[in-house]
Amino acid sequence: MKKASAGKGAAMAAAGFAAGTAVKDLLTFASPHGLAARSSQQQPTAVQAPGAVKAAAQPRGGGSAAAATGTAVLGGLIAGVSGSRSQAQRKVTLPSQVAVRATAVMEKGSASGTVDPVKKLEEYVKAKGGNKVLRKILIANNGMAATKAILSMRQWAYLELGLDNVFEFVAMATRDDLDANAEFIRLADTFVEVPAGKNVNNYANVDLICEIAKAQGVDAVWPGWGHASENPKLPMKLKEIGVTFIGPPSPVMSVLGDKIAANILAQTAGVPSIPWSGDGLQADLGPDGTIPDEIFKKGTVTSVEEAVAASKRIGFPIMIKASEGGGGKGIRMVQEEKDLETNFIQVQNEVPGSPIFMMQLCRGARHIEVQIVGDEHGEAVALSGRDCSTQRRFQKIFEEGPPTIVPKDTFKEMERAAQRLTKNIGYVGAGTVEYLYNAQENKFYFLELNPRLQVEHPVTEEITRVNMPATQLQVCSGIPLNNIPQVRRFYGKDPEDFSDKIKFLEDDYVYPERHVIAARITAENPDDGFKPTSGKIQRIKFQSSVSCWG
Repeated sequence: MKKASAGKGAAMAAAGFAAGTAVKDLLTFASPHGLAARSSQQQPTAVQAPGAVKAAAQPRGGGSAAAATGTAVLGGLIAGVSGSRSQAQRKVTLPSQVAVRATAVMEKGSASGTVDPVKKLEEYVKAKGGNKVLRKILIANNGMAATKAILSMRQWAYLELGLDNVFEFVAMATRDDLDANAEFIRLADTFVEVPAGKNVNNYANVDLICEIAKAQGVDAVWPGWGHASENPKLPMKLKEIGVTFIGPPSPVMSVLGDKIAANILAQTAGVPSIPWSGDGLQADLGPDGTIPDEIFKKGTVTSVEEAVAASKRIGFPIMIKASEGGGGKGIRMVQEEKDLETNFIQVQNEVPGSPIFMMQLCRGARHIEVQIVGDEHGEAVALSGRDCSTQRRFQKIFEEGPPTIVPKDTFKEMERAAQRLTKNIGYVGAGTVEYLYNAQENKFYFLELNPRLQVEHPVTEEITRVNMPATQLQVCSGIPLNNIPQVRRFYGKDPEDFSDKIKFLEDDYVYPERHVIAARITAENPDDGFKPTSGKIQRIKFQSSVSCWG
């Protein structure tokens, strides 16, 4: 498989993704009611959206059609997609111009042709206690995230509803994505060409995403991870135009995006925190997604003098962190007071304008995550967790689960604390509560709550057999967690007997009998001080199987 790599230049290989109930259920494409792949003879057409300006066509090659066949093996889901597309017909378009794909589509045999997918989905949502049918979905992401979302939701629809055409997916695609014949474009039902370049021009452009969502008449937007997934302006503006954001509400996302406010909210929910500049502070989340300003400021450090005073109370070694930092930026470790001033100024310069806080360094700590999902009815479930301790330059390299380094009773406390926090702030959707865990002392401390689905979520899917993108979709359709069949199976409950309620803060789920490891492939240049590097991956091939995929 040839694939162009840009940006961070990182690919992820995750062992054992299987969102379905059993492998034999996933491999049903050859059954009488299975999927049949065929090549569509329809040629691509461009639909001019209101207010759009048509760009000049730029022929790129000959007029003969080039056949392309792609096969995606994802935890037993085999989606064969083949098709033909003329290079000359792939014209440059502006953001609001839509091209309807004419590559191969997967469709039902004649036996299922009389089933109305819209009615089928409506019946399912109503039967499960939902209040909103989300069928047409804009995927506001690209690459692996977009591919994974489409495959997972289609897989869930096929296994749960017996149909593969329940959802209609609209993709966003840059010229680079189109030239690379990206898998997610071929999997989508429709794609909209968007400007190339930095992600602020495309996948992180909130106004553009909302414009496309409105023009295409979608029911919901799935943001994935990265890009605009943690921008509170996106759910806010989508709400204004009547489109569902598949994620948490804007006020909740806004406050969780700030590490200082998140720590204060965690302390309020009774989640243990490591000694830091905001020790003991408590506050409730306001309707505007903020905590009282005077309490927030007490948790910050604004000068070198304040940093020195805080360090004497917290104790060395300490970490100086910018609340708006991430990915290795805006974070420094300080061993002694004489190094405090230099490192404090460096953090200030790396993330200008960001509030800064300090916390004690937890020596020998493990990085443990708890996967949480909150619904619109005030419930929260913890879907086991992951150990992400093996890191390089503050970037995760290996993720594994369940986190066996943590005793089961301690990990249960971590899950309960994560659930309390989720419920207290009214979190809806999938998220990850991250902890620092001191194995020697058997103590854990709150680190942050990521208000999005993370790239390593397939580890959780294999552990729990819960399809995460599909669960996100169901929760945002108003379906209670107690009525989601895969969640009920995880707790050993009858998937259809909703009268047997799950008490999420009391009941224990069936502990997984499997272990999963995921690995990320990163590129560094050994001749240049092992600096991260980017470029083209000429060829990469994973020997994917039912229990291991890449």
